[in-house]
Amino acid sequence: MPIDLAAALQRFPRYALLDGPTPIQRLAGLEAALGAAANGVRLYVKRDDHMSLGGGGNKLRKLEFLLGEARGMGADTVVTVGGLQSNHARLTAAAAARAGLACELVLGRVVPRSDVDYEENGNMLLNRLLGAVVHDLPAGADAMAAALERVRTLELAGRRVYLAPLGGSTPTGALGYAACALEILAQSRESGVEFTRVVVANGSAGTHAGLAAGMIAAGKPATTVQSFTTLAEQSVAHAKTLDLTAATLALLQAGPDAEQAAPEALAPADIVVDGSQRGPGYGVPTPAMVEAVELLARSEGLLLDPVYSGKAFAGLLADVRAGHHAPDSAVLFVMTGGAPGLYAYKSAF
Repeated sequence: MPIDLAAALQRFPRYALLDGPTPIQRLAGLEAALGAAANGVRLYVKRDDHMSLGGGGNKLRKLEFLLGEARGMGADTVVTVGGLQSNHARLTAAAAARAGLACELVLGRVVPRSDVDYEENGNMLLNRLLGAVVHDLPAGADAMAAALERVRTLELAGRRVYLAPLGGSTPTGALGYAACALEILAQSRESGVEFTRVVVANGSAGTHAGLAAGMIAAGKPATTVQSFTTLAEQSVAHAKTLDLTAATLALLQAGPDAEQAAPEALAPADIVVDGSQRGPGYGVPTPAMVEAVELLARSEGLLLDPVYSGKAFAGLLADVRAGHHAPDSAVLFVMTGGAPGLYAYKSAF
């Protein structure tokens, strides 16, 4: 049931990290490069890489609400988890620096690589530059277990610690993309362009879940949003996204002071997750990803990341070329950032 989404979001503590709405741009150069293969589809991109803090990216939207919660509890330290080249970890370090909080990153080895580019360049370089304490775990280590142990150690030393989840993907974090859904709908009205599909990468599910919850709250179908999973297999990603969408929608309806919000009942068909672009596994390059990154760079001068947006954009291109979108329809791709990761993937290009 639709709610006043703007009013619902205002009830939650939020720490501003964005400079305002991110722009939506038409990809006219890409459409020209595709030629007849575009099948008359109008392609747009929402520039969530176009944020000034820490190299930009979608995690800043989630971190606005997560840091709002952290500051509300009086935290002086933020701890989070991820892989070595985690965009979420890098942006948590940047956001913590902005907020005057100490930051510790507990990073596991989730991609089968041990070369210098992967271990020392890209986001790993930026994590240290941003002042985070980096805990580089050995292969096979449980990052969340290590993070919980680190939190206990810090608390015994008198610190007040906020533990941010993988990818920022809790119902609270997903509020950032419910707010983004509201932003997209406002931009759609202002431009007169109605988007038939909003496409995004799916890692820890928070971006898709937030967008879907926001669309439902605003009276739009959740199926407006489609994601391509890059982390989990399709069935796992779908189940997680469905559950997180329901929990985020319940949180929006109940507000931050509710003891326990009962998840909304959503049909599995409400959540559209495609598993065709994951490839051999998370963080493992695919030929389609390389082609998508190079095509957008050379037709528009825009840089996709190799782990998330590169694979999701490859999926969008495959659907456009296969005629899965109607001629003259407008499709919006949410470009979620992560370009620093390109420097850790030199060998793929």
